[in-house]
Amino acid sequence: MNLLANKLIINYPYFAAVILFMIGALTVLTRSNLFKKLLGINIMESAIFLLFVAGGNIRGGASPILDNTHADAVYINPLPSALMLTGIVVSVSVTAFALALIIRLYKSYGTTDARQIALMRDEVTRK
Repeated sequence: MNLLANKLIINYPYFAAVILFMIGALTVLTRSNLFKKLLGINIMESAIFLLFVAGGNIRGGASPILDNTHADAVYINPLPSALMLTGIVVSVSVTAFALALIIRLYKSYGTTDARQIALMRDEVTRK
């Protein structure tokens, strides 16, 4: 048990990312409100960002700025951070688009509950 606790403490960013992803997935799967589902998707995205940035980190590593005074310095990998910045931009734009769709659904159906919207659509298609 002590070994497991030590491994969790050492790898806390990965553990936090898994917990965040599970919270987001649980929110998406158990809630019928579209706003809550979108919030769960955003939590899952944040977990993925944390996982990738933690994967690019090296303990004791320096910022990836070339310095000739420290020739033997170990640098962290800047690529995951750069890719996640791009991912954040895409995530924000997808969230804005999803919010616009949810608002449009609310104006059309008068609710943001996915189950009620599905029932209303079934009633319309039966007629």
